[in-house]
Amino acid sequence: MESIRNKINKIIILFSSLVLTLLVLAVTWQVISRYVLNNPSTFTDEFSRFSLIWIGLLGATYSFGVKAHLSIDLLVSRLPKEKITKLQILISVIVLIFILLVQVIGGGQLSLNTMGQLSPSLQIPMGIVYSILPISGIINLLYMLIDIVELKGILKEGEK
Repeated sequence: MESIRNKINKIIILFSSLVLTLLVLAVTWQVISRYVLNNPSTFTDEFSRFSLIWIGLLGATYSFGVKAHLSIDLLVSRLPKEKITKLQILISVIVLIFILLVQVIGGGQLSLNTMGQLSPSLQIPMGIVYSILPISGIINLLYMLIDIVELKGILKEGEK
């Protein structure tokens, strides 16, 4: 399961690096076109905004996958060791349901509902911009399923 997680992480890093590189190039072009050529580019502002949305959500997804996100372990630290795994499974299932409802289903509906709305400058459907919500949600679901399988393995080992 760890190899699947590592492959997903590498894909996220590569894609985020590509989007970040394009963002830097777009902003550089904006500065050159505005201050050197005295003819500001029209697409770079909108492209930069959309790129930041994608980078932010991909970064949050990556952090979630490597467990670098904020967590409160006040309750977990006070429980006996054998109950911690069961609580972690319960928390993972609750988070999985939340991700499914909010990111995948809600984000998918938002993306579909805005496919007819075009962005002013780039003239791309806004649904493409918002599609990062269900995409990151599906990746987060995979992370949660991997976590649940790993936790169940720990639980079975503890019973032996």
